[in-house]
Amino acid sequence: MFNIALFNPVMAANAGNIIRLCANNGCALHLIEPLGFDFEEKKLRRAGLDYHDLARVQRYPDFAAFAEAMAGKAMYAITTKGTRNYTDVAFQEGDVLLFGSETSGLAPDVMAQIPEHKRLLIPMMPNNRSLNLSNSVALVSYEAWRQHDFRGA
Repeated sequence: MFNIALFNPVMAANAGNIIRLCANNGCALHLIEPLGFDFEEKKLRRAGLDYHDLARVQRYPDFAAFAEAMAGKAMYAITTKGTRNYTDVAFQEGDVLLFGSETSGLAPDVMAQIPEHKRLLIPMMPNNRSLNLSNSVALVSYEAWRQHDFRGA
């Protein structure tokens, strides 16, 4: 399946929703610190409902540790600064879908490590800033899974 990575997520409710999403689409979830919430926070548990034990969630102290763990896998940054639409990519199992913080996106030093052609954009109406993080993760992860005929469902 695919790897969903959240760099410096700050909203517990979004992380909880994404845990629930990953439990349902089979993606592994990777949380890259620092986190903007306590992992035991009520909002996180409430949003994830009882899916926490069904999702595969790993935490990393920083992007370097995460990148080392994902070595050899294609990594795509989903960003408003993307150069290609996410639907223009032929995703492969094991690919990493990297999302930035809800408030600031991906840090410049992290973005610099992703080749420009692997910076993907979710189309939106002009002059809008961004979509909700959990909505963005749902869009892109389900497109990747659709490309593989929802294998495992």
